[in-house]
Amino acid sequence: MSFFRRPDYQSDTTQFINQLKKDKPELDVQQREGRALLWDKQVDHRAWKEYDEAQMAQQPYVYQTRS
Repeated sequence: MSFFRRPDYQSDTTQFINQLKKDKPELDVQQREGRALLWDKQVDHRAWKEYDEAQMAQQPYVYQTRS
């Protein structure tokens, strides 16, 4: 063991999360389901390509009017 090694420290937040996971073991599954609901989606590449092609180039200075 190293002379400079600190004892195993856990912050209050880490202790809270560990206790929460111990009290509610279904929490991990619920988190994965929530992520799948909002983030893990199939991307329609054709729609994105059409969207990108429909965009117009922005002027270098947006507020300048064309004269």
